[in-house]
Amino acid sequence: MKAITGNRLSDGAVVYLGDNDLWTEQKSEAARFDDGDVAPVLHAAQLRVREITDAYIIDVSADGAPAGRAIIRETIRGAGPTVRGDLGLQAECCA
Repeated sequence: MKAITGNRLSDGAVVYLGDNDLWTEQKSEAARFDDGDVAPVLHAAQLRVREITDAYIIDVSADGAPAGRAIIRETIRGAGPTVRGDLGLQAECCA
């Protein structure tokens, strides 16, 4: 299965395209597509240049979690920099 992700222009947050065609920060709310159906949806998402940047396809499991090679990259994108624990979203949990 596939999902579409990118970064919201207003604040840089990692977002996923949801079933309602709106962007969500929740991986579990990402719309999931079969391999053959995702290309036109990605193309439409990439045209939404006032909302999103760098939209691309990731592999996801049935529950919407990143799968395959996307696991590491999406974990880092969602949490923030790996070199400083006091920056990014990971700092918010323990401050």
